[in-house]
Amino acid sequence: MTETLTDARVVRAIELIWREAALLDAKDYEAWQRLYTEDALYVIPIDRDAEDFDDVLNMVHDDARMRALRVRRMTEGYAIAAVDSAITVRTVSRFVPADVGDGSVSIKASQIIVAYKRGRHDLWAADVDYVVRLGAGGEEDRLARKVVRLVDADEAVPAAGFLL
Repeated sequence: MTETLTDARVVRAIELIWREAALLDAKDYEAWQRLYTEDALYVIPIDRDAEDFDDVLNMVHDDARMRALRVRRMTEGYAIAAVDSAITVRTVSRFVPADVGDGSVSIKASQIIVAYKRGRHDLWAADVDYVVRLGAGGEEDRLARKVVRLVDADEAVPAAGFLL
């Protein structure tokens, strides 16, 4: 792998990932879902080694329809996930380009989320695999895949009330 973090395509991918983190911390879920391609997947597997998410149990396995439903639950009406949601601050770092091309960038990163709710701080740590589809001809870059591999995914994980 000769691409580095200074490769313009990798920089674009990282900037999109950071923008996503900022939108999630701001609870701007409508803008968040617009960052995704129509065919994108957002997955939180229980098995950290899983690759075929259709045949295993996942905490989240969202296509565009499911992402839209999740956003609706987080933003409309009285939903405990929205009304009593945590304040979050997340850091996404340790970027390692896995596959870099003119049309897309696959990149691995770490994510730490500190969530504050009801006088208590919780820590969520994960390895995250992203595929960023690079826009061409004035199109914006978009997330084509995000797989959040929680470090404690095989343990009892509490309801988050926010998106990872």
